[in-house]
Amino acid sequence: MNAITRLNYLFNGVNARSLMGPLLILMILGMMVLPLPAFVLDVMFTFNIALSIMVLLVSIHTHKPLEFAVFPTVLLLTTLLRLSLNVASTRIVLMEGHTGPDAAGKVIEAFGHYLVGGNYAVGIIVFIILVVINFIVITKGAGRIAEVAARFTLDAMPGKQMAIDADLNAGLLGEEEAGKRRATIAQEAEFYGSMDGASKFVRGDAIAGILILFINVIGGLIVGVLQHDLDISTAASNYTLLAIGDGLVAQIPALIISTAAGLVVSRVGTDEDISGQLASQLFSRPQVLILTAAIVGLMGLIPGMPHVAFLLLAAVLGGGAYLMARRKKQAATPVIAASSAQTEVLDASWDDVTPVDILGLEVGYRLIALVDKAQDGELLRRIKGVRKKFAQELGYLPPSVHIRDNLELRPNGYRITLKGVAVGVGEVNVTQYLAINPGGVSGSLPGLATSDPAFGLPAIWIEASHREQAQILGYTVVDPGTVVATHLNHVMHTHASELLGRMEVQHLLDRLAKDSPKLVEDLTPKLLPLSTVQKVLQNLLEESVHIRDMRTIADAMAEHGGRVQDSHELTALVRIALGRAIVQQIWPQADELQVMALDAGLERLLTQALLASPNSPGIEPGLADTLLREATGASQRQEQVGLVPVLLVPAPLRILLARFLRRALPQLKILSHAEVPDSSNIKVTSILGARA
Repeated sequence: MNAITRLNYLFNGVNARSLMGPLLILMILGMMVLPLPAFVLDVMFTFNIALSIMVLLVSIHTHKPLEFAVFPTVLLLTTLLRLSLNVASTRIVLMEGHTGPDAAGKVIEAFGHYLVGGNYAVGIIVFIILVVINFIVITKGAGRIAEVAARFTLDAMPGKQMAIDADLNAGLLGEEEAGKRRATIAQEAEFYGSMDGASKFVRGDAIAGILILFINVIGGLIVGVLQHDLDISTAASNYTLLAIGDGLVAQIPALIISTAAGLVVSRVGTDEDISGQLASQLFSRPQVLILTAAIVGLMGLIPGMPHVAFLLLAAVLGGGAYLMARRKKQAATPVIAASSAQTEVLDASWDDVTPVDILGLEVGYRLIALVDKAQDGELLRRIKGVRKKFAQELGYLPPSVHIRDNLELRPNGYRITLKGVAVGVGEVNVTQYLAINPGGVSGSLPGLATSDPAFGLPAIWIEASHREQAQILGYTVVDPGTVVATHLNHVMHTHASELLGRMEVQHLLDRLAKDSPKLVEDLTPKLLPLSTVQKVLQNLLEESVHIRDMRTIADAMAEHGGRVQDSHELTALVRIALGRAIVQQIWPQADELQVMALDAGLERLLTQALLASPNSPGIEPGLADTLLREATGASQRQEQVGLVPVLLVPAPLRILLARFLRRALPQLKILSHAEVPDSSNIKVTSILGARA
């Protein structure tokens, strides 16, 4: 194996991109140590200028700062590249400067001679101006923006994390997307922190440029006069022009890089690059152009002013405003197609009968953009996420959400319907964000006070500019699409039992039949009709018990269906079979079950009422009022200490109390002793007693 073959074998698996960084660093170190010919120095100065222009163009065309996340590292490398070029050029200027203005290459000669006309006084002034612009204006401003952005990004991280958790819990996000958003938040903090530090490199580079200029001038005078026997005027002319050319050829790329840094940290991330933002936000209003043209035109009419320049610019601005206004007017004019043919009136048919949507969403005209597929409406994606999360949590796929516009609604209003009946209404401002107060916020915000449509929490509609401030204060900030999607998710969970139709039940049984065909065959229609199976599942959903474990549910119904046909009694037996899952759903990680219980006397009275009329049990009004009052107080005390309100009762009383307390206390869970696994530890926190 010869040397070339061994080298090919060695570098065969090496990615060429992975070599760019080490080679660039080696090149920078080599330029600081090794003497370079004038031609190589010209090539490197040209490369430095091209690299700075490339960085500026990339900064202009990025949509968000994180798209150029490597920029702090680029800033460091370009600064080192300029300093290494300064070291290499200083070496050749001091060694060969006595030979003439082209001693350090044609690039330095061009910048020192042609750009400033060979006048080193003008060159020094131009150089100082460039340094002042770069050091005091651009670099200092960009560094300040990066510092403030880093601070606010770190302060806003907890609020943003809470918003992601809220979207995840509401089913608007999957685990993968939530992980990506968390990573993006961390990257933003790291990016602005790195930019804050990297801006110090540019500031130090500007100071180094000034020092290098004076070193070249003073050192050149000493070398030229003492070593090469030049007179002071000749030495001053040669070395000063070379030093100025060297300084300008380094400061112009530095100025370009600093401008790129300012563009990256000062822009607000949107779906447009900087060119698109300027075109759409600065030059999109004809009124502004017309007023500007009028002011410039009036200034051009003042005696002594350059009339041609002012009036020409006024004419260009006025013409642009006219064309823009004309184009907008044409776009807004509706095209009405008139037809002379009369449409024949057809007789009514069954096609004219419109079926009622099981689950519908009606929106006002200002919310159409949120649900328009052609405009990539974000609410459509969120509704898909809501349905997917619903199916994962409850165990069946809900009906599709039929979306339509409704001109009878308010422009910002929406309505959620269930079988044609409104079950949820609300309003959202499409250009603002809803800041929800979860409790314990540390300040107030300017905006329109309202309440969260889903849960009734106090909230404020705020502008986009106050979003980060709201998150820092502890508000949960959500966009309009999330508000509607969260409300829809809450309504779907609240009415989960009504959304479960026979078609959904049949789908559940068909899926179960793939794994347990004999179980489904024995269950329906041999033992139980499909309607009874549906009613049992609906009873479970009414009390927020998921039906993901269809095998256990079907097993329990098949076991008892031969002797029990009543859906409520079957539900009680199924709940016992699902006892472990029900307990885990209420207490996901608790080792001890903290519950409320009935006083022995109250338990005896309720049992007597149940035995007196087993077919239609009822509770005496006075006793019912006392029971409701005490259950309400005990539930509130449980919630105040962060516990789930759960009432543990004997199995025969569970159905009676669940029916009675469900409407007044939907948050109260009622379990029977038979549903609690034997391995669970129970702690009674309060006793509900019958007081006269």
